[in-house]
Amino acid sequence: MVLVGPPASGKSSFIRALIARGLIDEDAVVSSDEIRAELFGIAPTEAHTDAADARIFMERDRRIVARLAGGHTAVAESTNVTPQARARLIAIARRFDAPVTMLRFNPDLGVLLEQQAERGRTDITTADVHAFAALMARHAGSDQLRSEGAHVVHDVPGRSQGVTPAEAAQRFSFS
Repeated sequence: MVLVGPPASGKSSFIRALIARGLIDEDAVVSSDEIRAELFGIAPTEAHTDAADARIFMERDRRIVARLAGGHTAVAESTNVTPQARARLIAIARRFDAPVTMLRFNPDLGVLLEQQAERGRTDITTADVHAFAALMARHAGSDQLRSEGAHVVHDVPGRSQGVTPAEAAQRFSFS
């Protein structure tokens, strides 16, 4: 499963709600933010370089490979708003003949900025959120995701639709 959405779009909250409902196993989630924290702690200066990103995503890919090699589901929890980011994940899935489900998180910009402000994170700026949202708009439409290799694409409702992450998880089904 590949999550696709800008920072603050509700990916982590939705995944936590799916775990709480027992729809996915917590061990299935491979989060780039969690890997960043594991590798670099709370020192954001060195954690946000190109070299750090390369190390983080190499580790993410390694963990996904390990899960798929063991016959388990893997959930790639990172922004994945560019075709290049998704191509890595789709290639890994193909190696293991695993179907790819993509979950799109695409709130309107106002909601996205409001959610970003509520998070209180200083490592992601408003400019970053704008940039990721623009990439999402240009490169992550449902048809494009299918053409890249997604077997299934789901749009996950959120605050823009008046839905909380728990309500979205309650409505969600993998069938």
